[in-house]
This record gives sequence, structure tokens and C-alpha cells, in this order.
Amino acid sequence: MSLDGYLKKHTEALVKDVGIEAASRLTGKSKATLGRYYSDQNEHDDRFMPIDVVARLEAASAFPHVTVALADLRGITMSYDGTRRNSTSSGVNQDVVALSQRFAQLMAEYASAIEDGKITINEAKRMLHETLAIQEVILQMKLNLEVEVG
Repeated sequence: MSLDGYLKKHTEALVKDVGIEAASRLTGKSKATLGRYYSDQNEHDDRFMPIDVVARLEAASAFPHVTVALADLRGITMSYDGTRRNSTSSGVNQDVVALSQRFAQLMAEYASAIEDGKITINEAKRMLHETLAIQEVILQMKLNLEVEVG
């Protein structure tokens, strides 16, 4: 996947995380305009979401999809501030259980996807959703481990 395609996929995930209606209200952009930012059609190849729009949407989202994508592209690992956790956790043990469950879900999605020998776009999106959920659990676990080591 190209750099542009990678950013567009994460832009789409961000808009869908917030919800297209809510994203439109938050940003003052039409649903069509928001859709153009992540469209993979040739006529929209040069359209990307402005950074102020990304900031507004990420403030309302459960996960900073575009920021993480940009960090990934630079080889940077992100860590969340403890005051802005995505979910509550009572410690590393709970995180390990959550990680195991999410990994099992990813493997189930993968098994289902390769059953016919071809991974469709929708199957890939479901697997991507699970990998992002795993990433969130790992970040939560990292925070809990940092608390434990002082």
C-alpha cells in the first residue's frame, strides 16, 4: 500500500470511529467532503484531511488513528498519557486477558477470511479493526507496567 493509501485508510478509520454525522457536525465539513478525504478514487488522490480537522476528530474519537499512522510512518512508537486512557483497566493481569481475547478474535477473523483462499476488503477491515484493538490493549498494558515499575 502506498503512503497516500495508508493515510487515507487511517483517515477513513478516524471518520468512522467518530461517525460520519458527528464528524460532519464537529468539523463543519459536509459528509461528501469528509468522504473525499479518504476516497481511493483517482479524482481524489490529492485530497487529504487538514490537520485542524484531524485534531478535532481525534479529540472526539476513541483512538488517534491518523496520529498513530503518521507515527508508524516515522517508526515512532506512541504512548498515551495516563489521564487520557481509552479504557479502564485494573492492571496487567486484566490486560493480559484482554490481549489474549483480542488475539483470539483476530485469529478467528483470519481463519474465516482465508477459508476461501482470498481475503476480501471487508475481511481485511475486520482484521485491521482487531489489530488496532490489540494495539490499544498493548498501550494500556505498557502504561500499567510503567506504573508497577515506578
